[in-house]
Amino acid sequence: MPSVGIITGSGTHALPGVRDGEPVAVTTPFGEATLTRGTYAGVQIVHASRHGPGHARLSNHVNHRATIWALRELGVGAVIGCTACGAVDSSLELGSLVVFDDLHFIANRLPDGSLCTFFVEPGHPQRAHWILHGGPFSPGLRAALIEAATGAGVAVRGGGTYGHVDGPRFNTPSEIAALAACGVVAVSQTAGPETVLCGELELPYALMGFVTDYANEVVPGEPTPVATLIELMGRSPGTFAQVLRGALTAIVDKPPGAAGTVYRFEQG
Repeated sequence: MPSVGIITGSGTHALPGVRDGEPVAVTTPFGEATLTRGTYAGVQIVHASRHGPGHARLSNHVNHRATIWALRELGVGAVIGCTACGAVDSSLELGSLVVFDDLHFIANRLPDGSLCTFFVEPGHPQRAHWILHGGPFSPGLRAALIEAATGAGVAVRGGGTYGHVDGPRFNTPSEIAALAACGVVAVSQTAGPETVLCGELELPYALMGFVTDYANEVVPGEPTPVATLIELMGRSPGTFAQVLRGALTAIVDKPPGAAGTVYRFEQG
């Protein structure tokens, strides 16, 4: 099994416990990405921080294409996304995890407004449609994360629809209500493009979310205090680390498959 890519976001700018970590700058057709290569729980990993030290990049500054392309260039065989998220389903407990099994990302656009795809040139030999059946997330990766969370005693929901929302602002009550009507259980501002771009490159990808707050009016008249959100965000790296330690060995022992089918118009 090649190395495993791990992408972290708000609250987890550096992955705790990485051994022999070294920064690696990768020049891609979509800009430069700097990642960290090292060993985690005895497994070779490549870590990408969406926002960088000090949260330098807001969600609208993240160069998703450069990050995912760089992960592929560095030889990862699977990618795990970790995100702090707001609950749209009021039955989710703050501080719990969701391992998502579906995606709501209707706009399918990158932060700059362009369509979320690597296929930007007509006639490119790798151009393709990503045909989704059974959901956009790798079943094997999802199973490894759920098993690891359960084994670590972490409260986890093993399914639910992730809603990608544009930042950097948070959402209005009517926007959250519309997402709830579509079956979304939690939202954040970065994982939609990661899911699609990994899919186009046939990289197995799974997403786990740590619930830091209830989205607007999910609990009527009782917004989650900002202090609670910040405190929970500070706890998220430790929870992600617990799950990753248990999941990485299983992923190496049983390499997962990618989600869906990528139909390319020019094979070979």
